[in-house]
Amino acid sequence: MAKTAVTVLQDQIEAIRREAYAAGYAAAMRSIRDFTTKPPASAVQTRRPRQTAKAPEQATKRRGRPPSTALPTTAKRPRRGNNAQFIAEVLKAMPSGTARPADIRKALQSDKGVAIAFTSIRHALGQLASRHEVEVSSDGKTWRYVGTGAGG
Repeated sequence: MAKTAVTVLQDQIEAIRREAYAAGYAAAMRSIRDFTTKPPASAVQTRRPRQTAKAPEQATKRRGRPPSTALPTTAKRPRRGNNAQFIAEVLKAMPSGTARPADIRKALQSDKGVAIAFTSIRHALGQLASRHEVEVSSDGKTWRYVGTGAGG
């Protein structure tokens, strides 16, 4: 059976395609192998030569940022216990005095402009519960403000 010119051309194209695919696949696998066996460039540490004696002017030199770009020492960081205080205020302000953590989070974001993660909300609720300021409902989903239990 004689092959027509079109069939021969299709066979040649298919053979070239397979060879190109095999070559590309081999190159990709080589790149992956090289990538996984060599440490990344950022992980390679260069050793500095050790200095035995420093000149007096070098000993007093500060490392780090220049004074003009140094960060202020009084950075805005929330005080310890703020989350529990915010949550207690939100629960007090709720009409029924009860709320779910999602409602507490929404109220904190809208009223106080504070974004707190759900885990932090749950932790603060646990702290308030240990002080008997809040209690969990029977369904375990809502929390109710009961006031300061130990302090008054």
